[in-house]
Amino acid sequence: MHVSAIIAAGGRGVRLGGARPKQFLSLGDRTILQRSVDAVLSSGRVAELVVALPAELMASVPEYLRRGAKPITVVEGGARRQDSVANAFHSVASRSDVVVIHDAARPFVTAALIDRTVDAAIEHGAAIAALGATDTVKRAGADATIQQTLPRAEIFFAQTPQAFRTAILRDALAKSGMTADATDEAALAERAGHSVRLVEGDPRNVKITTADDLIMAERMVEAAERHSTRLRIGNGYDLHRLVAGRPLVLGGVTIPFEKGLDGHSDADAVCHAVTDAILGAAGAGDIGRHFPDTDAAWKGADSMALLSRAAAIVAEAGFAVVNVDVVVIAQRPKLLPYINAMRANLGKALGIPVSDVSVKGKTNEGVDSMGAGDSIATHAVALVSRM
Repeated sequence: MHVSAIIAAGGRGVRLGGARPKQFLSLGDRTILQRSVDAVLSSGRVAELVVALPAELMASVPEYLRRGAKPITVVEGGARRQDSVANAFHSVASRSDVVVIHDAARPFVTAALIDRTVDAAIEHGAAIAALGATDTVKRAGADATIQQTLPRAEIFFAQTPQAFRTAILRDALAKSGMTADATDEAALAERAGHSVRLVEGDPRNVKITTADDLIMAERMVEAAERHSTRLRIGNGYDLHRLVAGRPLVLGGVTIPFEKGLDGHSDADAVCHAVTDAILGAAGAGDIGRHFPDTDAAWKGADSMALLSRAAAIVAEAGFAVVNVDVVVIAQRPKLLPYINAMRANLGKALGIPVSDVSVKGKTNEGVDSMGAGDSIATHAVALVSRM
């Protein structure tokens, strides 16, 4: 079952005020939109994401929308919410079975809420997250006189995500041009004659609309950070075959030897393992995601430069590297004369003192390809701290 996600981020957020649309305001270490993007991509159900942005921001698409863990497409939003969603819908994969739509201004959505909304849409055709009313609800006239007390058991407050079988959403959007503005996609589906099922929402899944909402959201982030683990550990591993005709580069040091490591870049196994370790510790992907060997841009690349870029990605994710510990497994050559130079290079790339970098050389006692001198492998462990 192929599930596509849409984030409606094309609005201007006029009720919040300010020069920038609200979804681009900072909320802790990330923008509101980035938090929503990260949350949606964390769902195991979601295979791809389409984000609708305001037209004036299409020329400056944020970096996190260019390098997601899953495919991300950015499209220009429209004058109305349903226009933005329709524009995004045109870019979802043709094989998509279900489309789940989420507000950019709801940064605290969880993967669990997304998943159960998608599951309900698979079963029933259309489903939205919603919370039942807990207060008594009154309907009043223009003069503020109560006209009716509504049955609380029948009142629900809609949230996103809202998920639809693709054919149902296509029909609802096709008919939306003939209707008045709608504040959510469920209303469009209802007008088109489709039934929409409710699933239990999440009271933490608040929508940031006013300045007071933003203050409350900031407090929620602060509370979460106080309870989050500040120290994170990552592990990295790399192995390359030794071949004739290539230089042997380890930790940014060119080591005299009759063979070198085979690879797309300079095949520096030390840098590659450390890169994976720091990215993993920060939850920021891996070397293959950021520097794929299918991209000609990284052909013959200096892996020390890639490590420096990975350190910047880790910093962008809100973490600082504390220390790294590296083990290089090589039967030959002897690495001891080059260890300190490797440590210095790694420390410079990571922005940490040499005293916080450990590099150790080990043989493999003649066992397997490493012991036979046909390959070199590296293990790395990194500790990062939330900034």
